[in-house]
Amino acid sequence: MMNDQVFEIIKAVLDGINIFFIVYMIGYSSFLFLAVVIGSSELYSKKQQEKLKNTLLRDYYIPVSIIVPAYNEEVTVVETVKSLLALEYKLYEIIIVDDGSKDSTSKKLIEAFNMQPIRRPIQRKIPCQPEEFIYETAMQKVPLTLIRKKNGGKADSLNMGINACRYPYFICMDADSVLQHDSLSRIVRPLLENENVVAVGGVVRPCNGAELERGKVKKYKFPINILACMQVLEYDRSFLASRILFDKFNGSLIISGAFGLFKKDTVVEAGGYDHSTMGEDMELVVKLHEYCVVNDIPYCIKYATDAICWSQAPERLRDLCKQRKRWHLGLFQSMWKHRIMLFNPKFGLVGIISYFYFLVYELLSPFIEIFGVASMLVAFAIDLINVPFMLLFFLIYAVFGCVLTLTAFFARTQTIDLKISPGDIAKAVSLCFFEICVLRFVLAFVRATAFVGYKKKKLNWGRIERKKINIQ
Repeated sequence: MMNDQVFEIIKAVLDGINIFFIVYMIGYSSFLFLAVVIGSSELYSKKQQEKLKNTLLRDYYIPVSIIVPAYNEEVTVVETVKSLLALEYKLYEIIIVDDGSKDSTSKKLIEAFNMQPIRRPIQRKIPCQPEEFIYETAMQKVPLTLIRKKNGGKADSLNMGINACRYPYFICMDADSVLQHDSLSRIVRPLLENENVVAVGGVVRPCNGAELERGKVKKYKFPINILACMQVLEYDRSFLASRILFDKFNGSLIISGAFGLFKKDTVVEAGGYDHSTMGEDMELVVKLHEYCVVNDIPYCIKYATDAICWSQAPERLRDLCKQRKRWHLGLFQSMWKHRIMLFNPKFGLVGIISYFYFLVYELLSPFIEIFGVASMLVAFAIDLINVPFMLLFFLIYAVFGCVLTLTAFFARTQTIDLKISPGDIAKAVSLCFFEICVLRFVLAFVRATAFVGYKKKKLNWGRIERKKINIQ
């Protein structure tokens, strides 16, 4: 009798878990469908505007400082700076902040651009580690400055760059990234359309497989590396989906650290980048939401769908795991620090929709997905699940996810005029199923275990292998 009661209890618990998991997956798929449809429509609408010349003219230039934090980036930093000097923009400066590199990052920059040492006081509006030396050159298209400082981390380097920059807006980007030739003119457009813009996010696309010439894509093909290929699909789905949808109601919570524009005064008043988090890029955006709302400052945070930054995607699984672990820890730190926003009516849809989405479908998703799959396996082991229904459900979910992923991928490639070969199309179609059904759950496990040893490594970014970017 007791065994029957225990069996019924286990059955009821497993049924409840499985129903919750199915509802969770249906909810995510429905959101993804809505986001991809809206995102694709937005891209094609902007493409038509471009054809009709129904866009702002490029004769307006907002002065912008580009800050490039670098730590042991001797392999890529010179090519990155060369690409920045080739941008089709007239009023900007470049500031490279060497965060106490142990390699030849500073030496390569000094030699490549014939830079000279100067004495220049830097007003520390935001606390940061002291500089060791400053080099500049007047022989380039725009002012180029190198600041070597004591090691303090990426956030500290960005704060140093903010303190040193001359212009009212700054762009932060990674030292292994390349801006497309027209990215600056495109990312500043929201500033011309709305005076209350305090931040603008750009699009990040993996440059693995792309051949760039003076900021223009000379040749594009899918990366040879399979892991990088799947990240191309993942990036396009991510940037096309939630970011465009959230942009509709000023609900963006993330601007990629590889390419984002910010209003200097507002960032300084809010306290700059946080040294204590691994996700300083997300934390700053969430902080700007909270700071502006609490202080009754009219603001909006926008997303420029046509401002593109090409960045390296990890090609080794262990490097990808390092990246996703720190992303997930950074997400947790940012959301915990600003938890006051959750369901707080003062923050409007940002607290009700955006924060809730990132809590359930980003922060908690790896635990929910792993627990859901594990419960189904347990139910299968004790013969408490309808196997045909389970297999049919996952098949429908996988096919649905593949269709949305391919829609996002082709919408992005078509609207930025990337020509892809039939072989690459076949590669995308064949890999999207693997990305949805295998890589997604591998990364879910990686993200779920990111908290193991959290206190010891919470500020340790690890090291990812860099390769020279294919620039001509």
